[in-house]
Amino acid sequence: MSKNNLVIVESPAKAKTIKKYLGTNFNVVASMGHIRDLPKSRLGVNIEENFEPSYSLIKDKKELVKKLKEKASKSEKVILATDPDREGEAIAWHLSHILKLNPDDKNRVTFNEITKNGIKNGMGNLRKIDKNLVNSQQARRVLDRLVGYKISPFLCKKIHKGLSAGRVQSVALKILNDREKEIANFKPEEYWTISVTLVSGEEKKIFTSNFWGTKDEALNLKNEDEANKILNDLENAEYIVSDVKLGKRKKNPPPPFITSTLQQDAVRKLNFTSKKTMKIAQELYEGIEIDGYALTGLITYMRTDSTRLSDEAVNEIYSVISEKWGSNYLPEKRRVFKKKANSQDAHEAIRPSIPSLDPYKIEKNLSSDQFRLYKLIWERFAASQMSSCILNTVQIKILSNGYLFKTSGSTVEFDGFTVVYDDEKNSNKDQSLIPKLKVGEKCDFKNIEKTQHFTEPPPRFSEASLIKTLEENGVGRPSTYSSIISTILNREYVSSENKRFFVSELGKEVNDLMEKYFPNIVDINFTSDMELTLDKIEDGKFEWKNVIGDFYGDFSKILEEAKEKTKDLKIHLKEDETDLICDLCGAKMVVKRSRFGKFFGCSNYPECKNIKKFNNSTGVKCFKCGGDIIKKSTKKRRIFYGCSNYPNCDFASWYPPSNEVCTVCGNPLFLKGKNTVCLFCNDKE
Repeated sequence: MSKNNLVIVESPAKAKTIKKYLGTNFNVVASMGHIRDLPKSRLGVNIEENFEPSYSLIKDKKELVKKLKEKASKSEKVILATDPDREGEAIAWHLSHILKLNPDDKNRVTFNEITKNGIKNGMGNLRKIDKNLVNSQQARRVLDRLVGYKISPFLCKKIHKGLSAGRVQSVALKILNDREKEIANFKPEEYWTISVTLVSGEEKKIFTSNFWGTKDEALNLKNEDEANKILNDLENAEYIVSDVKLGKRKKNPPPPFITSTLQQDAVRKLNFTSKKTMKIAQELYEGIEIDGYALTGLITYMRTDSTRLSDEAVNEIYSVISEKWGSNYLPEKRRVFKKKANSQDAHEAIRPSIPSLDPYKIEKNLSSDQFRLYKLIWERFAASQMSSCILNTVQIKILSNGYLFKTSGSTVEFDGFTVVYDDEKNSNKDQSLIPKLKVGEKCDFKNIEKTQHFTEPPPRFSEASLIKTLEENGVGRPSTYSSIISTILNREYVSSENKRFFVSELGKEVNDLMEKYFPNIVDINFTSDMELTLDKIEDGKFEWKNVIGDFYGDFSKILEEAKEKTKDLKIHLKEDETDLICDLCGAKMVVKRSRFGKFFGCSNYPECKNIKKFNNSTGVKCFKCGGDIIKKSTKKRRIFYGCSNYPNCDFASWYPPSNEVCTVCGNPLFLKGKNTVCLFCNDKE
């Protein structure tokens, strides 16, 4: 190729890495993401002209586009190397249009990994822009714009300004709100358990066994009377071993990460938000200076839902596993994971681009967060290609006066993949704690206990469990989950407390309106089917404007009906009411909103126009200085509680304060708990 070749990528970091591998014959520049999009100030979709989108240059990209045009005009060939997904293909298509490139030219290249081989393979496979992929992105963009720009004004008019609806966002909110309803309607049921402590075996080991029922039937003890009857029947009874079953259990490793499972694991294990996970993964993909390798991409492309792995990568990790742990840690045959229904197989799973780069070898070249995420990805990939973990299991049945008790446990015979990665919470007892028993053997009685329990409501969603639910139901795409979650948090439809989502009064009202007047938009099956339709556009099976037309015909009718039915409706939120008294007229103050944020305004407006600065008061006074304790949030949107007199007063707590005081030390008591809330003293003394 000539020296005068222009390569356009999306980010400066990626440009820098690719430039190193391409050398002086290429000028590599960044588009800084999208350069053209639907306008923010208007719908930007011509409904009368078959839904033709009206794209315009993004406001702050005009100078950049001018420079790109200059560089393109002086180049013999322009190569579009944006990310290998729908968005990347759309950016390449917009660039092609802006730079007036020949649409029939093979000027599109994708890199699954930003390494020497990855760049070489990509540059050796130039192709035309995939118009089906572009049309799929256009359909998604136009569909989301129609839903968002048509329903959002409706919500603003019925509740207040600054609200939004979204094709996927609204379904996510409904999932969270449905869980809130389950919790609110949950009626706890009482049940009892019985456990017996026994002594047996040659070593006279002490172990416990749990009540199961009779030898023929499982029994659920619903109240204390039933539990007491069992205890009375067992008084002075003998405990005889009726069955001992020894076995083996094989635990197979999980598949390598896809986008959604990476986000879930990073939430659970690293306490990262999905947004943070994708940001750091992007950094690892685009390239980092590594001793001995210089600037290189450390992982493959992080937006994928395929568990496919290249032969080259598997062979390389086999060598690492054999050298690090031994050949017995390699599986008998290569592991190939089942393809998930409706998954896109364009890219490999998320894996280290250079499997021989052990995380600890490059730790000094990475930030703390980069190291932790790279280590997680590397360990999951290595584990996915290792031998199974073998467990020895034991199950013991003990009969006493016709009642059956059970105990079980396991020990590891061979750790296999768990030497590097284990995601299972093993609830079984360690088998070594259970004595070696024989059928017919009598166990000595030591103690028996009954315990009262109550069933608990389903837990509120965490970020990890919400992502899992969205994925399982085919709602949205993993690459969009972080932005969906950010949106419903920013709109204050939900809050995140103790890593769990709580739906606000605002979120409940928005969801109720959506469910009542736009049932299709919040229907999981409808949204999932639309995702499959968008996939078929990508496969060239559907024409994208026909899909939009079919959707909009019904949608526009529903929208007009909603407007007509609610023309006199105005919703006043309970959470907008306060106990603050207006110091001018004596009326109550309410929370109001403007484009600058929240403020307190007099409920007597417009007769009284008194306003005050907003703060999230808890109604509790600071025990250090007497100021108001208010609800605050960190930059990462984690809720905490601090004094309104900060920085003069440094009081802060992760737990909400109460107006109760400790009877021992006199300090305030705080609230904690997810479903069952209790008071506790924060003074360790």
